[in-house]
Amino acid sequence: MIWLTDKIDFPPYEYTTNDGIIALGGDLSDERLIYAYKNGIFPWFSEGEPIVWYCPLERMVLFPDAIKVSKSMRKIINKNQFAITENKAFKEVIYYCKNIERSDGFGTWITDDMEQAYINLHKKGIAKSIEVWFNNELVGGLYGLEINTIFCGESMFSKVSNASKLAFIHLAEKKEYTLIDCQMYNDHLASLGAQEIDRNTFLKILKV
Repeated sequence: MIWLTDKIDFPPYEYTTNDGIIALGGDLSDERLIYAYKNGIFPWFSEGEPIVWYCPLERMVLFPDAIKVSKSMRKIINKNQFAITENKAFKEVIYYCKNIERSDGFGTWITDDMEQAYINLHKKGIAKSIEVWFNNELVGGLYGLEINTIFCGESMFSKVSNASKLAFIHLAEKKEYTLIDCQMYNDHLASLGAQEIDRNTFLKILKV
């Protein structure tokens, strides 16, 4: 396993393990994070552990035209009971993504340092959020990074049923991005139309 130095660089993709790990260590500086995402690499680790950098062989992505919206979800959307905004409550969105209880066990991987790092990127206009409101209360949302023509999704949350789905569907139906990067496979995203593509295909799209 290769450990990073102070130099803003990563090993060649051929060094990636079968689990998708390309390197360990380094920092979460703005410069390193932006460089990483521009090269299809993202951090994923737990509090108290060294930073682990991933560039999986198979990438979970959504082509916006492939979004699947069920009849029940379309009815919810058409009722207009929820308000959707962009970049109005980034700090709150990442806070809930970090702290909300999840049935899948994920969420705690957003460390204090990661939270602050993405807030810094938001201040630079690179990290962005989508918020879902009900009766003026923030009930769902997602955040990620805008890299070239791709939205690199990081995390989402729901305090009420379907709120994160609404944010994700909104992001897709805007059709402002060539691709939404979902990073790793999960059944929930697959049900919304996301699919796996190989790393080389993903990197070609990322570089456009």
